[in-house]
Amino acid sequence: MNDASEFKDICPTTLADLLGRGQVMETGVRPLWAPTPRIAGPAFTVRCPPGDNLMLHAAIHRAEPGSVIVVESGDVGHALAGGNMCAVAQRRGIAALVTDGVIRDLAEVRAIAFPVFARGVIPIPGAKKAVGPLNHPVRCGGVTVAAGDIVVADEEGVVVVPRTGHEQTLLDARARAAEEAGESLDAWEAAHRARIDAILHSAGFED
Repeated sequence: MNDASEFKDICPTTLADLLGRGQVMETGVRPLWAPTPRIAGPAFTVRCPPGDNLMLHAAIHRAEPGSVIVVESGDVGHALAGGNMCAVAQRRGIAALVTDGVIRDLAEVRAIAFPVFARGVIPIPGAKKAVGPLNHPVRCGGVTVAAGDIVVADEEGVVVVPRTGHEQTLLDARARAAEEAGESLDAWEAAHRARIDAILHSAGFED
């Protein structure tokens, strides 16, 4: 099995081209500070009901270093995490937090440069009452994420690479990236013009 960190060399746009819309999180899940470096790591999945963040707090002490904690919440009325929690996660080697909820203490999180991809911020904390399982499949940002899937994210967006077959995805992504890097803008423009003109012609468009 390839180390998930190898995906840090692959842009989410390349992965999106290969994997399709179903593996790309909604635009609302975005980096909360900039410039956020690209992150890549295996998903450690958490589900938190609206208004509660207990299991996320439990997860930061259980996720392996290099993991990306992915939280299904959907709640934008209560913060899932704050500055101290993100600092502890960072100290434990967790690569990033990705959630369809919100956090607080953004200034503290930005100051320590801990990558967070979320829907926004709110100063109201959640409760810590609801106990649930960890590392079960979750739905975050419109994508189903299983424990061990590889999460790749930067300012372009968040892409989830299924752990089954991820080696081939990495090979295909590297091949595509190499091909694009070797193509001049002039060559791309000529091929692009020909392709667009062919589509227009087949649809009956005339200049």
